[in-house]
Amino acid sequence: MTVSFLSMQDVAMPNPRSHRNSAFHRLLAVIRELLGNPSSGFGFIVISILLLTALVAPLIAPYDPNVIDLGQTLQAPSAQHWFGTDELGRDILSRIIYGTRISLTIITIVSVIVGPVGLVVGTTAGYFGGWYDTIMMRITDIFLSFPSLILSLAFVAALGAGLENAIIAIGLTAWPPIARLARAETLTFRGADYISASRMQGASPLRIIVKSIMPMCLPSVLVRITLSMATVILTAAGLGFLGLGAQPPLPEWGAMIATGRRYMLDNWWLVAFPGGAILLVSLAFNLLGDGLRDALDPKQR
Repeated sequence: MTVSFLSMQDVAMPNPRSHRNSAFHRLLAVIRELLGNPSSGFGFIVISILLLTALVAPLIAPYDPNVIDLGQTLQAPSAQHWFGTDELGRDILSRIIYGTRISLTIITIVSVIVGPVGLVVGTTAGYFGGWYDTIMMRITDIFLSFPSLILSLAFVAALGAGLENAIIAIGLTAWPPIARLARAETLTFRGADYISASRMQGASPLRIIVKSIMPMCLPSVLVRITLSMATVILTAAGLGFLGLGAQPPLPEWGAMIATGRRYMLDNWWLVAFPGGAILLVSLAFNLLGDGLRDALDPKQR
């Protein structure tokens, strides 16, 4: 009888480095596809500039955003103040640059809240079904029945005005669409053969949801979160405009429009530049989300 022994080289061992390289190459492929499309490339470039601006704001802002100079109030755009000054003599360009940090803070925290909450609610409801699915989806329907801004106003009114409470309120209103999407994706996956095989091998429902279903839902959830960021920015600006979001002297774009609307008939730049920033970033997130949908799921093309 001949006995053959396998050497270590013959045994296929998992290589963490190969997984990292594969993920890196996939990321590069997604970026190349985004840049290959004019609209998604525009969105990607604008968001990249927004991130870079937030990182180096102290280096590129020409003035301190909160320094009051009553001798320079309501100055029109000029070589000294490219975007003009406000009613307190503060440089509008510097305030918009520092405002990118507030916008990114809101976007990041809201994404951290709504992504996991919506994913957990949607996948568990879709997997277990029955009375649990009915209860969770009715709660989701209640949240979806109100406009996000109105519901955010209600939460902020209960929690109190302020940037932190505005972020919490926006997060509480932004998770239902993600939960709906995750549930729909789970309903298509839970009857798959690999899910049945996992059950037969004794895998617990928690393990199946976390290891098998959630990774399959992540691309769609990521696209949905990206598309939701435009609504998040508009809601945050609306709360700031109403005085319920970021409080003075924070250079939040919605709050800048609120303070400048009293002078806008004679001093258009007070609202035009912050409003243009909101429009540009919201448009960029929408275009980026459309590009990510095509890049992560070619069937959507």
